[in-house]
Amino acid sequence: MYAGTFPIITAEEAASHVQNGAMVALSGFANAGTAKAVPRAIAKRAREIHAAGKAFQIRLVSGSSSGNDIDEELAQADAVSWRAPFQSAPTLRNQINAQQVQYIDMHLSHAPQTLLAGFFGKLDLGIIEASEITRDGRVYLTSAVGAAPTYLRYADRVVIEINHYHSRRLPEMADIVLLDPPPRINPIPIHDPLTRIGFPYATVDPRKIVGIVETNEPDQIPRFAPEDWRSKRIADYVVRFLFGEMITGHIPREFLPLQAGVGNLPNSVMAALGSNPYIPPFEMYTVTLQDSLVDLMEKEKLTAASASSLTLTPDVLKRVCSNMDFFAPRIVLRPQEVSNDAGVVRRLGVIAINPAIEVDIYGNVNSSHLFGTDIMNGIGGSGEFTRNSYLSIIILPSVVLGGRISSIVPMSPHIDSNEHSVQVVVTEQGLADLRGIGPMQRAKRIIENCAHPAYRDYLNRYIRESKMGHIRHDLRKAFELHRNFIEHGRMLPDLKLTEIDERI
Repeated sequence: MYAGTFPIITAEEAASHVQNGAMVALSGFANAGTAKAVPRAIAKRAREIHAAGKAFQIRLVSGSSSGNDIDEELAQADAVSWRAPFQSAPTLRNQINAQQVQYIDMHLSHAPQTLLAGFFGKLDLGIIEASEITRDGRVYLTSAVGAAPTYLRYADRVVIEINHYHSRRLPEMADIVLLDPPPRINPIPIHDPLTRIGFPYATVDPRKIVGIVETNEPDQIPRFAPEDWRSKRIADYVVRFLFGEMITGHIPREFLPLQAGVGNLPNSVMAALGSNPYIPPFEMYTVTLQDSLVDLMEKEKLTAASASSLTLTPDVLKRVCSNMDFFAPRIVLRPQEVSNDAGVVRRLGVIAINPAIEVDIYGNVNSSHLFGTDIMNGIGGSGEFTRNSYLSIIILPSVVLGGRISSIVPMSPHIDSNEHSVQVVVTEQGLADLRGIGPMQRAKRIIENCAHPAYRDYLNRYIRESKMGHIRHDLRKAFELHRNFIEHGRMLPDLKLTEIDERI
């Protein structure tokens, strides 16, 4: 469709249009649908310019994480000075924590509007992966929508990577609409996960297109680790809880749409829900569609799914693409400002299930930072769903590093979702339903049900010895566990790790 209309260029030629200090936007979401060849060429260009003793770094924005092949490659080339709204690469993470890269960690649905408002600065170049582009500027995206439609509209110049690896039927799942800026945002008329309100393509002014770079390679989606005993126990607690909610009428018998975060624990929970005969077939209004959900859809336990990306390993994506007559009517891919929209999440009554790094005894959740200082990946979409869902569930192991760290702490030094948004906390030790009870009752329930037995005495003693108040804290000892780990390598220095049975 594009032959003779737009110039065919190499990735290196596309990269030559990127100047030091430029803001560059990449397509993709959660490693799916990412631009591939041109970012690598930018990294190569950065190394060559640095070797000549000159400065070269870009400001980089994407939909979500872009994977090791993009973020890691660019970071190793010292090619990034600023990053938003999410990242997940080891080298880039280290550079951010060393204050070598400025990182804007933010709710994913806010990123397109923030760009539109000008707070990121001028967008110089968009690099967008597509399966097809037409003469009049219709761009058919591949395995993710993310923020690509926004970048196509507002970038000064655009490079299109046509990836011949992807099925040209993938756009059948796309439902693309761009929201007007405030105060002209109309209500989003989505009343079911499969409601379609837009078009199967994004659009771009053809005059902005620098050229077409042709590629042929799959998304680099890492496989999750095998399910272990802790993830199975956490999944079992969640399934039993949701079944009980259905029996009591808190959840309708036809169930409610589910959202699940990325990672081994959410995958285990979804697999358990899908295999339980007492849980009815359900729908999802979520952010990413992962391997386990394709299995459930093939078994017709998952009947419909709305997301922003197909974050699928290559073999599973091939299964989907080889059976598009089955999958296309059951999956909708949306821009991230729609997939994560607070109004839609609340209207549909979504049940949100998200992992965390730590939870404090009152239910405040840290999902992004270690010891209050070092970023891991970012808040992503978890905060948007936790805050706005009908029922918010946080899942995490009670201890990590063989018991050296407790995931239940007196006070978290960084908070992404606060106690007002979190309703249920689950570890392999048990489940704490926090609805309708005050702070001290929440603390007691979290300690008794979710903390590892080796840490319960300490946590209970912390409460007893803290200053009386609506919420009890001892500001001299609030972060004692964290300080102990930094100084002694374990949160409880006197704890004999050989005596910890993590299966208790």
